[in-house]
Amino acid sequence: MDGTGAPSLAANSTPTPRAEGWIEPRGEGSLSDVYRSIPVRNAGFWRRLLAFIGPGYLVAVGYMDPGNWATALAGGSKFGYALLTIALLSNIMAIVLQSLCARLAIASGRDLAQACRDAYPRPVGVMLWALAEIAIIATDIAEVIGTAIGLNLLFGIPLEIGVLITALDTFLILWLQRVGFRWIEAFIIVLLGVITVCFGIQIALADPDWGAVIRGFAPTTEIVTNPEMLYLALGILGATVMPHNLYLHSGIVQTRDFGDTLPEKREALRFATIDSTVALMFALTVNASILILAAATFHATGRHDVAELGDAHSLLSPILGSTVAPALFGVALLCCGLNSTVTATLAGQIVMEGFLNLRVAPWIRRVFTRAIAIIPAAGVTVWYGEHGTGQLLILTQVVLSLQLSFAVFPLVMFTRDRAKMGALVAPLWLGATAWAIAVLIALLNLKLIYDFVTGAHPF
Repeated sequence: MDGTGAPSLAANSTPTPRAEGWIEPRGEGSLSDVYRSIPVRNAGFWRRLLAFIGPGYLVAVGYMDPGNWATALAGGSKFGYALLTIALLSNIMAIVLQSLCARLAIASGRDLAQACRDAYPRPVGVMLWALAEIAIIATDIAEVIGTAIGLNLLFGIPLEIGVLITALDTFLILWLQRVGFRWIEAFIIVLLGVITVCFGIQIALADPDWGAVIRGFAPTTEIVTNPEMLYLALGILGATVMPHNLYLHSGIVQTRDFGDTLPEKREALRFATIDSTVALMFALTVNASILILAAATFHATGRHDVAELGDAHSLLSPILGSTVAPALFGVALLCCGLNSTVTATLAGQIVMEGFLNLRVAPWIRRVFTRAIAIIPAAGVTVWYGEHGTGQLLILTQVVLSLQLSFAVFPLVMFTRDRAKMGALVAPLWLGATAWAIAVLIALLNLKLIYDFVTGAHPF
């Protein structure tokens, strides 16, 4: 135990002693194969800052995955720019919650899954693990469908075949993990750059009403009073503040060898927060661009029912008068699918190892989760074709929203517990903000369930 009250971060193979506030000792470090593998100490300020750049961009991937595309396209085509305020609100929530993830990891030496395992009785931990797995499966379904649609749009590969091809991404991820964690981060950042360029060109071609865009960021009560708008708003929320991202960030921050002293931990927290905040603002730009593109091209031309990614691709060319836009749409979608695959794999590893203290070969874990995702995705594409994939994508994002509270409430509770966090306990203002976010998410989800039970929205 160090002077902060946080557990000592010794070698990852040596379990730490039981710390005050935790029922169980920490055990091995998160993602033990890459735990503290990136040196940070004994370098100048700028090199230390640069060494922390990366985890935030892996987290940002979840803010622009294929499921997010479906909800943003549906929201933009049906309600114009009105749901931009939800994209902004979701991003603010994400910045707060991701900063808490970094704080939990750096102060306690635990990722969120390990913290739940070490703080709660085993039955509670197993329940939370099952809910986290459901969220990861929902994420994986969105990635399978998005990647398959991207392959179809660019190369004409049938969706059914594309769904099966997505199983091959297992080997890509395994290769990236073997060459080093910084290569994974570089791969993600390069693909994010491609996505940004693609949307920048499409937005320029669409030439949206920028005055309406600015007004779209202002809140409106219709989002709560209109069940259909609330449904899409929660889909955007679930696609942005994704539960698996909370587990992911609290694990990958610990790939940095930042040291054990309180000043080193404070500096690590500062750098990690800067990294995630900048990355999430970048993600907001891309996320909002999808909605703006849908509003400027579809809603403005009277097409209010575009939710299918394939439909959006085929409609862009006649509306924008360019054959470049559909190709850019397909390239960006394929990059999103590949990016999301990498981060979901890492999150799945963190969840299984953290909650169950069960370590299996990465390829076994990946094949298992991808097989579970392929079954419903393949069923929908075979039975309904591409016209059923949009609704399934939106549904997966709503499922993620419903799972959020089971990750957010423990995160907020842990980071406000001085016995668990020591000197790095979240300050009162940050804790109060996080509690407000947690309660708001729970209330919106209760409203969604109420609308479902009363038949106010035909889900």
